[in-house]
Amino acid sequence: MALKLKWNSERILSLTAMVISFITLIIFIYQTNLMSRQNYLSILPYLSLSISNSSADDHYSLSLKNYGVGPAILENVTIKHKGASFDLADFDNEVLSFLQTRMPELDSIKAVSYSTLDKGMAIPVNASYTIVEVKNSRKDYLLLRNSLNHLLEEGLYFEIIYRSIQNERWRITNDTEGPEKLD
Repeated sequence: MALKLKWNSERILSLTAMVISFITLIIFIYQTNLMSRQNYLSILPYLSLSISNSSADDHYSLSLKNYGVGPAILENVTIKHKGASFDLADFDNEVLSFLQTRMPELDSIKAVSYSTLDKGMAIPVNASYTIVEVKNSRKDYLLLRNSLNHLLEEGLYFEIIYRSIQNERWRITNDTEGPEKLD
C-alpha cells in the first residue's frame, strides 16, 4: 500500500520555507567562517630588530619595531655568544646587563637609557621600543657602537619569540630578513 501525498499550496509553502531556511543556515556558516579567517589574518604582528646609528648626533640605539597589524606579545628572549646560549631572564631581562657581562668596559657608560624585555610585554602596532640607547656623549656613543659591533662580529645572536593575541607564535633573529612562523 503506497502512501500518497497530496500537494497543496500549504505543503509547497512549508517545504519551500524549510529549504530556504536550510540554505540560509549554510550561507550563515560560510560567512562566519570567512569572517573568522579574515579576523585571523588581520592580526599579524611583524617585529623587527633594528640598530640606529647617527655619528653626527652621537646617537646609537638597539630597538624593536612592530610594523604589523596587532600587538606583539613577548614570550622569550635568548642571546647566544661564542657557542653559549643565555636566557635574558637570567639578566633581569636587560640586554645592557648581558652586554656588560660580555664587555665589562660597558659599565663605564653614563649617558645610557635602557629597557627590559619582560615576558608578556606587548609592543603595540607602529611602535618602536628602545632596548638600549646612548645619546649626547661621543665617548659613550663610540664605546657602545664599537662594543656591540665587536660582539656581533664574534657571533652575537639575538632570538626573540613572540605571539599575536590569537596565540600564533613567531621568531625573529638579528640575522634573518623577517619573522618566521612557529608551530
